[in-house]
Amino acid sequence: MKRITGLNRTSSSQYDHDEGTADNLALLQQMQSRIADVLLGKEEVIARAMSALLAGGHILLEDVPGVGKTMLAGAFARTIGGDFSRIQLTSDMQPYDVTGGSVWDAGSGKFTFQPGPIMSHVVLADELNRTSPRTQSALLEAMEERTVTVDGTTRRLPQPFMLLATQNPLHDNGTFPLPAAQMDRFMMRLSLGYPRPDDEIRMLENEGGRGQLALLTPIVSTERWLVMQHDVMQVHVQRELLAYVVEIAAATRHSSELALGASPRASRDWVRSAQATAYMEGRNYVVPDDLKATAVSVLAHRLMLHARSEASGSSQETLLTQIMAALPLDPGSSGRRRTS
Repeated sequence: MKRITGLNRTSSSQYDHDEGTADNLALLQQMQSRIADVLLGKEEVIARAMSALLAGGHILLEDVPGVGKTMLAGAFARTIGGDFSRIQLTSDMQPYDVTGGSVWDAGSGKFTFQPGPIMSHVVLADELNRTSPRTQSALLEAMEERTVTVDGTTRRLPQPFMLLATQNPLHDNGTFPLPAAQMDRFMMRLSLGYPRPDDEIRMLENEGGRGQLALLTPIVSTERWLVMQHDVMQVHVQRELLAYVVEIAAATRHSSELALGASPRASRDWVRSAQATAYMEGRNYVVPDDLKATAVSVLAHRLMLHARSEASGSSQETLLTQIMAALPLDPGSSGRRRTS
């Protein structure tokens, strides 16, 4: 494949946006700033998470307990207007506890649908891997189709619909591994990690950030968020960059180290997250750095290692990095839409 040369991030003076987009960017920057006041020192993770949600995706927050996964999800929910539900998943939870179900209404003398917590704009599914595979599977339709089917009737979820799920490491007692089909439906897997010492001191001074979280109010309405998501889909991606995405995906599928490579859905999500990243930086076109910045977060969790690769200490992230290093994408053109 012919390599692209000379594609670099442009300066702020070269950004292409109209007045409406500029207003949207100001709102997004305000959101980032307010969330960063709650989750100190995690600006990069916040930016990645915002790009996934702008691209219409869902996020899996995976880390050890107590580093702020639930706080990050709650902060996003508070800054985006609309309904918010938190589902504390447990081993005895049933699918109808998530989707809702039919309840007998004595007044009307018939069964009526009682919506479950999934019927919200922003849903926090806390400790997803502590519930049974049967209940985990109830989320699949909602995540991909934005609908739920109960008692043979399909109902649409509110728009926009965003799911942020947290899970603890799989070696924790009482956890169930997520199936590959469900992992593939998360646009990004993110990890917060432990805070830097200075940030942890500031967190302790601010009562763990809980006070700041309680002060958060909606900054963007659900209607405005839908407009932003539509604008993201209009961000231009050169055909050469699309070809590179396909090349990397194909390389993961043919890797002798992997039992399962990146799906076509993974390729689609990688492009969408790069579009959202470009949009957040004020550009209406994608450059290679947008793909590089989002690759690991979008692709790594979908890859499945062969047993021998796991035994040798390899990781999904390491193998993906090696594949991308073997197929470098050198900066090339401006990334702008070509005109005749």
